Amino acid sequence: MSSIHIKSPDEIGLMRHGGKILSDVLWEVLAQVKPGVSELEIDALAESRIREKGGEPGFKKVKGYHHTLCICTNDVVVHGIPSTYTFQEGDVVCIDGGVYYGGFHTDMAETIIVGKASREVEEFVETGKRALDAAIKVAKVGNRIGHIAKTIQDIVEKEKGYGVVRNLVGHGVGRQLHEEPQIPGFLSGKIEKTLPLRPGMTIAIEVIYTMGKRDVVYKGTDDWTIVTKDGSLSAVFERTVLLSEQGPEVLTP
Repeated sequence: MSSIHIKSPDEIGLMRHGGKILSDVLWEVLAQVKPGVSELEIDALAESRIREKGGEPGFKKVKGYHHTLCICTNDVVVHGIPSTYTFQEGDVVCIDGGVYYGGFHTDMAETIIVGKASREVEEFVETGKRALDAAIKVAKVGNRIGHIAKTIQDIVEKEKGYGVVRNLVGHGVGRQLHEEPQIPGFLSGKIEKTLPLRPGMTIAIEVIYTMGKRDVVYKGTDDWTIVTKDGSLSAVFERTVLLSEQGPEVLTP
């Protein structure tokens, strides 16, 4: 419990401002994800807009990572390094970004479909968004991490039959991009054995899931890019959330 950083009102204010920068920029760049546009173009736009707004790209503070965004297209689950790939009609694209402002990180991801796709793919993407929204609602003081985990798992796996990735999870966020506690999208054991949610905690709730089996592997030799083992589509939805007595507040709306 002592390793969890409870944020002060001043610290929350800094994260609220940084989260607004991140949210504004991420929605702006998502609107530019169109056929013929490259991943690197989107990454460059995100960096310039974050800096214009007074923030820094949080992911560039991760040792060995040199981009503003992780861009995960189709079977790429997380940590996709932006490349010269140009988006195609029907691609499923996750844009994952972070902002560092005033000494604090915020983290956010959204998945979209480029143009049109089948109803089956649309339903897959919609499910993750619905699971995230439901998970945020149960991220209340007095509940536990297990409530978040079970909510995600129930919607993604039990209702829809998709796979929640097991070895990639949400996390605390603040002075570090990844802090304690871990916030899984699946429940192991009993809810009452999981960590209670306390006022002043800031957490990145993530729904990381696949259309097929939940197994993932590293792609190539870059030690970053993780893909679905069976080549199925993947999607991620993530928000930075403040826990307070008044209820959950999304700092990256």
